[in-house]
Amino acid sequence: EPLDGVIGYAALDLTSGEEIGRLEQQAFPTASTIKLAILYELFRQADDGRVALDTPAPLDRSQVVGGTGILHALGTPALTPRDHAVLMMSLSDNTATNVLIDRVGFPPIASRMQSLGLGGIRLRRKMMDGEAARRGEENVASPREIVRLLRVLHTGEGLKPESKMGALKILEVGAGGYIRLGVAPAVDVLNKPGQLEGVRVDAAIVRAEHRPHAVAV
Repeated sequence: EPLDGVIGYAALDLTSGEEIGRLEQQAFPTASTIKLAILYELFRQADDGRVALDTPAPLDRSQVVGGTGILHALGTPALTPRDHAVLMMSLSDNTATNVLIDRVGFPPIASRMQSLGLGGIRLRRKMMDGEAARRGEENVASPREIVRLLRVLHTGEGLKPESKMGALKILEVGAGGYIRLGVAPAVDVLNKPGQLEGVRVDAAIVRAEHRPHAVAV
């Protein structure tokens, strides 16, 4: 179908390393797909002993924002960082995301992406920060960088085995999304969609038998 816009995509065979793409090195707004980078950094910091994944703390209502998610409608539930990560990935909960950004920090996420060779994945603002968005501080990445981050999560690069399993288990909870619609129901799709006004994004590990692959559009 005709598209009134610009489309970029990348697909990476997770076995052979073969790649295809279109505008795959161009930076696009990521919307909620940037949350993949936050998830990875959270588990890296857990491995380093800087985050206790399963220690609960009451929700600070000053961190609550609107948009997608459920926490804005609750009171002060005591949740763990792992709980917030589940809400961030499955319901795209913006409050949970901002809690985790405060927990792990902007600079460590940027440094981590740089160390992976993915410096174009740039988390510049919190979720629902309209003032930052108006200043042009948008969260961006290229399709190629997103599929390579998915490969990092798939292989568990830099993560202890239990953290690799923990991160993938959260992704397995599922978030629906556009890629899921085009894949047979029997095939697992671990994805994180996102949208802003005029922006639609999805990124997924598609666990096709004999040919798992990562795709970002």
